[in-house]
Amino acid sequence: MKKHLIIATSILATLAAIAQQPIPASPKKKSILLYGGTVHTATGKVIENGEIGIRDGKIILVSDQDTSHTSLTTTYSNSQTTQVSTTNSGLTKTEKSEHKKIYSSKEYDTVIDCTGKQIYPGFIDPDCSLGLVESGAVRATTDVADIGALNPELRTLTTYNTDSKITPVVRINGILTAQIAPQGGLISGTSSIMSLDGWNWEDACYKADDGVHMNWPVLYSRVQLNPDQIGGFAPNKNYDKQIQLLQKFFSDAQAYAKQKTHAETNVKFEAMKGVFDGSKPLYIYASFAKEILASVTFAKNFSIPKIVLVGGLDSWMVTDFLKQNNIPVILTRVHSQPAMTDDDIDQPYKTPAILQNAGILFCLENDGDQEENASRNLPFMAGTAITFGLTPEQGLDAITSNTAKILGINNSLGSIEVGKDATLFVSDGDALDMRTNIISLAFIKGKKIQLTSVQTALYHEYMQKYGLK
Repeated sequence: MKKHLIIATSILATLAAIAQQPIPASPKKKSILLYGGTVHTATGKVIENGEIGIRDGKIILVSDQDTSHTSLTTTYSNSQTTQVSTTNSGLTKTEKSEHKKIYSSKEYDTVIDCTGKQIYPGFIDPDCSLGLVESGAVRATTDVADIGALNPELRTLTTYNTDSKITPVVRINGILTAQIAPQGGLISGTSSIMSLDGWNWEDACYKADDGVHMNWPVLYSRVQLNPDQIGGFAPNKNYDKQIQLLQKFFSDAQAYAKQKTHAETNVKFEAMKGVFDGSKPLYIYASFAKEILASVTFAKNFSIPKIVLVGGLDSWMVTDFLKQNNIPVILTRVHSQPAMTDDDIDQPYKTPAILQNAGILFCLENDGDQEENASRNLPFMAGTAITFGLTPEQGLDAITSNTAKILGINNSLGSIEVGKDATLFVSDGDALDMRTNIISLAFIKGKKIQLTSVQTALYHEYMQKYGLK
């Protein structure tokens, strides 16, 4: 009887968890108009009283209601575009409102008043493990790394779990797209970019197999000297061997890529072809200055066209080198301690502004312990970077348009512009401030998504328990 009770309880708990999971949005043909809100386009322009039109998952209108001409409407039909212009100059506030109702009723199926709210492009989280790790303490729910040192053929795409309970929590803070990256070894595998909505990985896939990830061997690693002393650094005794291993692997993979035909298919070398022909970037993980210089030089020696530095704790020290070699940076978590004891205590906070002033393309990430859970804090890291030198729009770019450029998806994502995917959200206040980041409405490719999660369900449950509203 006790055994049956335990089984029944487990089933009920599972059903409750399923009930809390938001249902993926359904594609809708209807058009939508958002108007009256402050539109942060992530193009350097802010529209105080803007309007955004959406049709078939695309943005067809971005305009300012306060200007005399609304001339950015673009109607999509069979891949053809037609410019439509309307005039509302010389109207009173009441007349403009009535004009808007008439104009909107003719052009859009749904009209949403966003007056007093802020509209942003969906935030993009690069180099994360969303959908690969559910609970780090439970090995069976972790599928982010594999055994072996050289695994470029391993793909996160088919491993991505759309039923993760963490993803809905992250979406509530405005993160609507993520690069799901592998970990471990010297060459971890191949990442894919996913929309954070879908029934399965096929639905969620935004860009499959976007790049290969390489962990450059560390010169020094932190060690605990003894229980009574503060930890120090010890040299990596295997550094030379690891470099030799990478050298041979890249040489063989490059030779393989140059051959038109092969007697036998090598899946590891096949996965590397895109790195050498420029169709995929090589994401190099390196933190300290010497490691950054060595790793980028290594890749340049193999004439790899697209290189992205990931981590870059010391990137602020080698800005001239990065600029000269045109290396973009996915900058490690801003909310971190300084890399070295003699660094300024606020160095991680200041690094984004240093890279910005040096003219280096960069974006922010959440690398660190339990990063899948920390992803929700991505906008607040941008907020910290703004406090320490970035302008508000530069901070926004660091988690939207800059990220899209680095990941190679800026033609369709990362900013609010006519012709791009309608992946955006509406916030009651400043989305980069944890006090006012309250997302009330969100769309992924024009589909309105549910902003609920296990945490919101628990919030309402206990508010009800204690009789609070």
